[in-house]
Amino acid sequence: MEHIVIIGNGIAGVTTARHIRKLSDKKITLISAESEYFFSRTALMYVYMGHMKFEHTQPYENWFWKKNNIDLVHGYVDQVNPKEKVVTLSDSTSISYDKLVIATGSKPNKFGWPGQDLEGVQGLYSKQDLELLEQNAPNNKVCKRAVIVGGGLIGIELAEMLRTRNIPVTFLVRENSFWNGVLPSGESQMINEHILEHHIDLRLNASLQEIKPDENGRVKSVVIAETGEEIACNLVGLTAGVTPNIDFLKDSGIELGRGVKVNRFLETNVKDIYAIGDCAEQHEPIGNRRPVEAVWYTGRMMGETLAQTLCGNPTEYRPGHWFNSAKFLDIEYQTYGWVFPEKRKTKNELHFHWRHPKQKLCITIAFDRSTQTFLGINTFGIRMRHEIFDRWLTEKRNIDHVVAHLADANFDPEFYRTFESEIVSKFNVQFGKNIQTQKKSLKRIFHIA
Repeated sequence: MEHIVIIGNGIAGVTTARHIRKLSDKKITLISAESEYFFSRTALMYVYMGHMKFEHTQPYENWFWKKNNIDLVHGYVDQVNPKEKVVTLSDSTSISYDKLVIATGSKPNKFGWPGQDLEGVQGLYSKQDLELLEQNAPNNKVCKRAVIVGGGLIGIELAEMLRTRNIPVTFLVRENSFWNGVLPSGESQMINEHILEHHIDLRLNASLQEIKPDENGRVKSVVIAETGEEIACNLVGLTAGVTPNIDFLKDSGIELGRGVKVNRFLETNVKDIYAIGDCAEQHEPIGNRRPVEAVWYTGRMMGETLAQTLCGNPTEYRPGHWFNSAKFLDIEYQTYGWVFPEKRKTKNELHFHWRHPKQKLCITIAFDRSTQTFLGINTFGIRMRHEIFDRWLTEKRNIDHVVAHLADANFDPEFYRTFESEIVSKFNVQFGKNIQTQKKSLKRIFHIA
């Protein structure tokens, strides 16, 4: 019986295992040093915040794996030997394979800051990071102030977590506006305001110079590079992005770049070895996507795709139109298609931005200046239907159609106030048009003839 070994039990590895089992009776072994059982990484923050217990983050009962004949090994892989088709664990155990899937995810970036390895300095990615945070910041008596370095999604999550325990937070963001390498300026500015309103000390244009220790080797303070200001703190959260977790592969003969290099079939340069999820790097980017995609849903899609290939149905990874979702404190964010920030958009990309005058609600729609084709949308505080935007992008709908039919895409609960008329009115004024707002149609939404 063919033996498939999967290193990593995150969403990518587990999805691969589940779909292989749906399609075949191959022998499957999942290896993970992080946790015995699969859990939802995106839910870790809610454990710290007291909304759920860790066991609630596990989508499957513990008996699920044995019932589905998926062997679990709790251990750290030290080495991969492609010639012998063997992986070696840190306890010297060896496991042979016929096909190997590398799904080892990411680890927090470190940039050689003095003091970055002191006690009290940590990232927020793994189960172990969550456990360490409970030690470093159980309350505001032990942790009188935290400093977060890096202005991405993990940084804002960590800030929200710490504030639920009334721990003062200083947030160092080296850019002149929060996440403005991803968001257009209007959206980025709104998030700046929202962070400050939640009593988080947001420092823009501020980068880390060094982390200073106390006499016991714990963090005592940080120094801001631009001003030389020293801020006393008991916790430093390093959230300046992540990097593929591939150090154990350096002498394996597997081609590495920033991640494990793969083709469209998620194959490495070594026969019978594949890579998926955060640790995989496409030789050539897919459309506007980055070569490494550290996103939950792309890991899941890669797992589904690779399972087909491993079960005799070679399938290319085709992720379709870009989408993502997140939360900025209590503001829900969704993006479909491509809406680039000012520093990255082309001359032919036009933006329409609408923001509510009082509430933290806004949308930005991108479209082509020449063809008027809809390119993408960002929404903050207004829930939208993924299927509708996916369809409009595939059909290459023009901007007038999208603006007129926004009600079809609105997915807010019943009785929520809607804002389509205000959005259309501003669009008409800005672009000199006379578009009429169309009422929501279930026939259009569900393609009923």
